[in-house]
Amino acid sequence: MLAVIVLTAAACASAVPVLRDPRRLVIHSGERLTPTRERMEEIDVWVTEQWDSINLDPSFWIIHGPQEGPVYLWETLEVNEPADTAHINYQDRTGIPGVYLVYAHLHLMAAQDRLDRWLPEADGGTRYEIEKAILSRVADAWLYQRSIFDARPYDLLEELIYSKENDYLDAYILTARPDEFVDARRVWMEENPDGRDAFVAWFRRVFERDPPGVRGATGER
Repeated sequence: MLAVIVLTAAACASAVPVLRDPRRLVIHSGERLTPTRERMEEIDVWVTEQWDSINLDPSFWIIHGPQEGPVYLWETLEVNEPADTAHINYQDRTGIPGVYLVYAHLHLMAAQDRLDRWLPEADGGTRYEIEKAILSRVADAWLYQRSIFDARPYDLLEELIYSKENDYLDAYILTARPDEFVDARRVWMEENPDGRDAFVAWFRRVFERDPPGVRGATGER
């Protein structure tokens, strides 16, 4: 299953020497994102390298599969103690598995002390700094899937890319997962006393619902 998903995506990328013009994204509230060709070409290079690593690197194994209902990237990820196996699940929707595999792959690289190859800016960082860098990279991977390969919108990943593109990535992570990054959240709230309220108001306007962490860790998606 892994090889089929990864090689299909990589083949699509390598079959087109010059990427198609990126498609502008728009969601039901009317919020738009307009990726540039230059940015999509940069993402195309590293995302293809990551898919190759996932498919060919013998030092790890990612066990994955679909589940019923939506699930955030971090909710099912498990990396074993030897850091050679990761488990991750995702809702069974076209275009989604490859993005979840990138998330699992980067966490495996962090656990193997190999993150400098993929995210040198996060190497040696705190747990929160590493998670933020990984989610930022995954957001780019989904933006690429949506803009270049016409992946269908998926609410949980739309939240991620729109939050990043509107400079709300810290607010998104620390609101959704307040108990995981207590120190980072405390510092962020001290530096941005109105940041959470501004983020919640923005999120409600854009998605017409409360953000994760406000509606509850296991509440309505």
